[in-house]
Amino acid sequence: MPTRRPIPAEYQIHDTRFLLIVVAGAELRHLHTGGLWAEGPVYVPGREVVLWSDVRRNRLLCYSLATGDVTLEAQPANFNNGHTLDREGRVIACEHGTRSVVRFETDGTRHVLADTFDGKRFNSPNDVVVASDGSIWFTDPTYGIDSFDEGYPAESEIGASNVYRIDPATGDVTAQITDMVRPNGIAFAVDERSLYVADTGVSHVEDGPRHIRRYGVDIEAGRVVGGGEVFATCPVGAFDGFRLDAEGRIWASGHLGVHCYDPDGTLIGTVRLPETCANLEFGGPNRTTLFMTATTSLYALDVGVRGAARR
Repeated sequence: MPTRRPIPAEYQIHDTRFLLIVVAGAELRHLHTGGLWAEGPVYVPGREVVLWSDVRRNRLLCYSLATGDVTLEAQPANFNNGHTLDREGRVIACEHGTRSVVRFETDGTRHVLADTFDGKRFNSPNDVVVASDGSIWFTDPTYGIDSFDEGYPAESEIGASNVYRIDPATGDVTAQITDMVRPNGIAFAVDERSLYVADTGVSHVEDGPRHIRRYGVDIEAGRVVGGGEVFATCPVGAFDGFRLDAEGRIWASGHLGVHCYDPDGTLIGTVRLPETCANLEFGGPNRTTLFMTATTSLYALDVGVRGAARR
């Protein structure tokens, strides 16, 4: 049940630039609790709702901005994790349980977009983004096949955790990034000249990566063209999902809450949460509400900047 509990927002100011995008007096709203691992929020403007995954309970939940009610959208939900919208406003989902990327049509029909690469099943697609040309880019770590917690245990058929692209015309899948330990959150820069990808390899490798890397991309050519440098390292724990605002700042989830980075890589502020944050989404009519999935809960906070528009 929604708790409707307002909490004074708590910030860590690391740079005065953060003060320009904080809404004075804004309250952190605790919209819902009772999950096991809240993930993958997506704002669906056509319905004025936020959908998000409670991965370890194998269900999809729905928060209505109009009524404040939370309802069960689907259960079982194939242990789905990350979500986004395509150019037509249809929901794209990463399913751990089926090891596939799927699209839900406006009538609710489920359509599998990709489930194999070179004849081998994916590990467990985790997070996804759609480019302006309609191509779909997603990460494929092993979290859904590591245990029964978030899927079904299995050996990796591919033997690696990569970032892939689905061609919008042919449906062909190409491996774009193959040098990460556990690619996780993913997002394009506002101008789509860069692709940001979180690597949470510290979950599997001692002293492993817990950072976001930045790659150059050529959208028209449909490929990564270089880069791969570390953009930011998580102050505590590891980054998971993240989103960009309209001015190119990166808002990244982490153990302390949500860390905000200027495009130059400077950590300028942190929104502190009572629980570890796994993912976030800008939503609402003006895309100025930050919805955050954090362990058991869904939180919301009004901020002084719009989320980056989907192209």
